Amino acid sequence: MTLRINDEAPNFIAETTQGTIDFHEWIGEGWAIIFSHPKDFTPVCTTELGFMAGLKNEFEKRNCKILGISVDGVSDHEKWSKDIEKSQGHEVSYPLVGDPGLEIVKAFDMLPTEDGDSSEGRTATDNATARSVFLIGPDKKVRATLTYPMSTGRNFHEILRLLDSCQLTAKEQVATPVNWQQGDDVIILPAVSDEEAKEKYPEGWETPLPYIRIVPQPDSSKN
Repeated sequence: MTLRINDEAPNFIAETTQGTIDFHEWIGEGWAIIFSHPKDFTPVCTTELGFMAGLKNEFEKRNCKILGISVDGVSDHEKWSKDIEKSQGHEVSYPLVGDPGLEIVKAFDMLPTEDGDSSEGRTATDNATARSVFLIGPDKKVRATLTYPMSTGRNFHEILRLLDSCQLTAKEQVATPVNWQQGDDVIILPAVSDEEAKEKYPEGWETPLPYIRIVPQPDSSKN
């Protein structure tokens, strides 16, 4: 089953490096990032997991939990975590889900259903499509997805930027333009009439084209 933006994220109960979790319950009322890996002890993923550990505080500031998943068991994750800390300089202090039966990666449409029910004997190349990031909102719906090849490390600063945009646009009737960064100008949604926009933005907006209305980023904390 294809998993799209605005679909409810599949729920699961699984063992992790920090004990058993019920995914939806674990998310709670906040946001969550789940990012997947095709195999433990792989070089690019090692750098990613370590870098994400260094950014954990930034995600926490945004009320967003981090959850890693790799197509291996928890005992391997625990051994791999030691390598990650040693080589990348950050302890993996967020949970890593074990998925030796491939159930979760299949539920998230990262592997075909016919790919068996065990990680045993499978290489990273066999699981190459398990290289996705899912941003999950408080409503447990998928707000964004990104998928990378094994040869390209993910840009987690971009994922932070994506989270900032999704959180802002969930509260405000705006969209964020190309290369937007926190604090930059935003675009009023086309669905908002000029009359409605004037109530929110009495000082008006820039209109480079009739269908583009640019305003300063609103302060969602005041809402």
